[in-house]
This record gives sequence, structure tokens and C-alpha cells, in this order.
Amino acid sequence: MAANRKQDNGNREDGSRNISRRDLLKMAGIGGAGLLLGGAGVGALFKSNQDNSASASASPTNSSYHEEIPFYGEHQAGIVTPAQDFVVFASFDVTASSIDEVRKLFKDWTAAAAVITQGGMLGEDNENLNVPPSDTGEAAGLQPSKTTLTFGVGPSFFDGRFGLADRKPAELQDLPAFNGDALRKEWVGGDIGVQACANDMQVAFRAIRNLARVARGKAALRWTQEGFQRTSGADPSGGTARNLMGFKDGTGNPDVTDAAKMNEVVWTQSSDGPQWMAGGSYMVVRRIRIRVEVWDRSTLGEQEATFGRYRTSGAPLGGEQEFDPIDLEKKDEKGKPVIPVGAHIRVAKENGVQILRRSYSYSSGLDTRTGQLDAGLLFVAFNRNVAKQFIPMQRTLAASDRLNEYIEHNGSALFACFPGVKEGGYIGDTLL
Repeated sequence: MAANRKQDNGNREDGSRNISRRDLLKMAGIGGAGLLLGGAGVGALFKSNQDNSASASASPTNSSYHEEIPFYGEHQAGIVTPAQDFVVFASFDVTASSIDEVRKLFKDWTAAAAVITQGGMLGEDNENLNVPPSDTGEAAGLQPSKTTLTFGVGPSFFDGRFGLADRKPAELQDLPAFNGDALRKEWVGGDIGVQACANDMQVAFRAIRNLARVARGKAALRWTQEGFQRTSGADPSGGTARNLMGFKDGTGNPDVTDAAKMNEVVWTQSSDGPQWMAGGSYMVVRRIRIRVEVWDRSTLGEQEATFGRYRTSGAPLGGEQEFDPIDLEKKDEKGKPVIPVGAHIRVAKENGVQILRRSYSYSSGLDTRTGQLDAGLLFVAFNRNVAKQFIPMQRTLAASDRLNEYIEHNGSALFACFPGVKEGGYIGDTLL
């Protein structure tokens, strides 16, 4: 435990002094906004994943690792589905000029999604030498790999082009500016959002690539972001995945097997607004860059105080095990809170709001403007009421979370995810 560690007073044995975290931040000119990292994320939608028996069934050598997840159902897959190893998120702008073309797009996407999630090949022209193949082919012969495709529409979808303005949910508004936001237009907004998840990156990429082909002439890609977590095969214990800051990221999500809790936190109800959204959910997507170079120069003590957890075990400070209750009242021998003021888990717990996080790490190479890594978190979360859940939570975190010193939010989007598709129906048929 931290209490048994040798404390560093900031002086090296050679008489020189360590540069403090704040000095480094000042040198780099870094700002940020709340992250929502430590509360939850990938790898812990089910606490049962901590059991060796459960992790064994997720091994890549086991067929269950690659099994098919049904596309049709009461709710869209990819929301309460245990997080797969990889994600490719895509934001589309609609280029169609009529509601009939939009309807055709969603029908075509439905047919394609049903085949993709089964691991099948699209179309019938994959052996004809005289025409372009109807499927891009990179996933030919590969397993379904638990592929899910989750579709939603953004605020701009209801801007009047298709006569749908009166069907726009009151909840579906552009997210407000949060303290410290550094949004860049290349990662903001979109008419349609599609989350493709799978246990194989090539399979997930193929899904978005083919949906973009199917959409040609009706919708065009606006921005994309790939993400990853550690694969199930890399961690035979099935423990909670770690984020790029080295901390376990996925401890506090609500229990997705509790139907009543999901109705409270995730699924929109008939009483919430337009009937077409009943059984759907609001998907928040935030691209959060981590200043990894600065974080890597911070002491372990500073890192643990920032999160409010021990890095190795994931336990809250003052606790023993990862899932121990968070005790905000516990004091050390000097009378100071064991979990410091401003620690991420303290701010999140004091806020008292729940959402369902389903986030992934990302690495997009080198930022040539700064010479530093462009890496961080593709934060994806689902909630029933954005105004009462995500927005107040993020405002609180943006105001006082110690993680703000290491991060910046440079991408943001909100989508209303449709309820599930019934066989014979199509994506968005409750709206269109």
C-alpha cells in the first residue's frame, strides 16, 4: 500500500531537484477538461469477468470469443453488450436530398449489418471478374468476432432537410461548451453515428468500410476514430482493462444484467419524449487526448492521488480490493482525506450520477504540430437523459477533476440511438 512506500521529497541523491507536475504543465502550456475515466470503461461491464471461469470462456481459442451477436432484437446491440476488444467509430454526413433516399439508406444498411454481424459476405458479385466486388473482402473467411453495429442520429439530422424537425427529441441538442474544451472541427458532430465493435480490428474496420460503400451517394464519412483495449487473450485472468495512464478503467458501471437499472439509466422510456425513441438511448462520444508525456513524468504518488486509486490493485485509496466501497470520509493520521479533494473518483462519486461507459483507448500516431503522441480515450457513454446525466456530470468534472491537468477534449458528438430492429423492419423505422 501507499503508506508503506518510501516517500520522495522531491530531491534526488545527486542534489538536483525533480521537476514538479505543475512546473511541467506550465512548461507545456497544458489545459484540459474532465475525463470520466476512472469510474468505468471497457472490460468491466460485468463484474463476473473477474472470475477465471468467465475469462476462460472469452479466450480467443474458444469459439465463444468469435461467436455471432444477433443484430435484431428489442434493443440495439453494442450498448449493454460486454465490450469487445476493438471499436471503429464513424460519423456520417447525409448527402441525400429526400426522405425517400434516407429511408433507402437505412434499409440498405440494415440488410448489410445483418450480414456483417453474421460474418457473411455482402452481395453476389464477389466472383465476377467484370465488376467491382460487392464486398471489400478483407474479412473473407474470418469469424463474426462478436461484431455489433449501433446506429444513431445527431441533432443536425433534424435540421429541416427531410421534414423531420417536429420529431426531434428535446434531449437531442449539441452538447454545451465545457470548461477546458479544445474541440477541433474534424472530430465534432455528424448527422449519423455508427459504432462498430468486434474482437478483431480488421473485422470492425471492414464493417465501417462497407457501410460507407453502401451509403455512397446518400451519406459520406465525416470523421472516424479507431480504439482498442487489451485483448481477452492478453489477460487470461479477465481483469479490468487499463487505460493509457496505467490505471484500471472499468470499476463503477451499473449492472447491465439488471433490467430495472438499465431502464433507469440507459433505455429511454415512452414517457421521456417521442415514441420513436422508446427503447433507444443517447450516445455521447468524446475524443479525449491524454498528455502522456507529462503523465509519464509524474510520480506514482501524484498519479494515485489524481485518480484516487492504487495503480496496481485498482482499489480506492485506503482500501484493499478493486471493488471495495469508496470511503470519502476516511482520514489519514494527519486528518487529511485519504482520497484527496479533486481526486477523480471523489468528484465522480460526489456528483452521484450514473451513466453506462463503453470507452476505448486510441493511438493516432504523432501530432506533427507538437511532436508528441496523439493518444488518449475514445469516451463512449450511453444514458437515458443527457440533461440530467452526462451534462451535469461532465460540468462537475470539468470544474474540479485533477485529471484536467493531463487531458483535453478535442472531439465531441451526441447521437440518439434507435431502439432495436425487428426482423422485417429496418434501422430507424420507428422514426421514418
